Amino acid sequence: MDRSKLFETLKERGYVYQMSNEENVRKIANGEPTTVYVGIDPTADSLHIGHFFSLMMIKYFQDAGHKVIVLVGGATAMVGDPSGRTDLRKMLTKEQVEHNFREVKSLIERFVNTDGENPAIIVNNADWFKDYSYVDFMRDIGKHFNVNRMLSNEAYARRLEEGGLTFLEMGYMLMQAYDFVYLNKKYGCTLQIGGSDQWGNMTAGTELSRKMAFEDGLEHNLECLTCPLLTNSEGQKMGKTAKGALWVAREKTSVYDFYQYFYNVPDTDTETLLRLFTRIPLDEIKELVNSDIVKAKKVMAYEITKLVHGKVEADNAINMANNIFNNANFENMPSENVKIDNEINVVDFLALTSLFSSKGEARRMIEQGGITIDDEKISDIKLVLKVKSEYIIKKGKKTFIKVLNK
Repeated sequence: MDRSKLFETLKERGYVYQMSNEENVRKIANGEPTTVYVGIDPTADSLHIGHFFSLMMIKYFQDAGHKVIVLVGGATAMVGDPSGRTDLRKMLTKEQVEHNFREVKSLIERFVNTDGENPAIIVNNADWFKDYSYVDFMRDIGKHFNVNRMLSNEAYARRLEEGGLTFLEMGYMLMQAYDFVYLNKKYGCTLQIGGSDQWGNMTAGTELSRKMAFEDGLEHNLECLTCPLLTNSEGQKMGKTAKGALWVAREKTSVYDFYQYFYNVPDTDTETLLRLFTRIPLDEIKELVNSDIVKAKKVMAYEITKLVHGKVEADNAINMANNIFNNANFENMPSENVKIDNEINVVDFLALTSLFSSKGEARRMIEQGGITIDDEKISDIKLVLKVKSEYIIKKGKKTFIKVLNK
């Protein structure tokens, strides 16, 4: 990968959202190899697909020759990040966090290279917080934080407005800020990467570095770069607590379900997902989406599944998807005739068949994810179908019907 154009590549593909200083971030990305990091709290025993957004970005940095650090926050997970929360996170035991750390670390190692010429480093912030006394931490770090400024942070302001902000949650910002300073001193880390919901915590680290550098007469050179949040169709963050989250661990989300989720996203999301989760050149993505959206969705779903689960599992998932549809007995399948002269709304179309007694029933089945037409799962009740001579409808898991346009 051409490191001299890394920043421009990330921006073109849609990774860049917020920056502490655009010119400095560009110089770091496109310049001589340096150290960058991303942090993940092990609040569950798996990663979710939202984590792979920032991990994809840090993989670009690694492939361009930069040293990358993935911080798995064993200490911060004990406190809990209030970002994006309307209530206090469930407190985890030390044993739970340690178990989650091991599971998450093994998943990260599947994605970033941890050996070879430029291995990634996986660290646990519990290693430097465990021997840092509370009094010393407050004297060294707490003195640099203005409470009024902290409360202007969106996450804290929301929790305060709801009357539920705890001192425990306020301490999270101090811990993440210190992580950045610590990694800078030990590894020379100059750039932190994360989701946009982490912006306040990330800039707290650059501000802490500036104040401590001024105090010690040193140079301050830390910067932040965020990617936009990955959201589902309801506009919710695809995180560990959002409805519809996708887990990386096969025990939580099967590889087949993982593949099917992406194959069945709305057509309008296909190009974005291809840009973010594949390395396919942008001009090829544009051509593929414009020429054959069904093929584009299959490529997108396959490539993302391969990225997360590997080629063998991705091949198995696509074969399973083909077999489930192809094994239906089309020769003996019930058929019925309808008359369609023009493009038709999918709900109106389904209501013409014997499968549904009303448009309301058809609409509910679509919203529940129970309708497939010609091997494509239908998720949009506003979808318009083109005029064809034949349609194969699958309702639920076992009911098939052939609809002939006569």
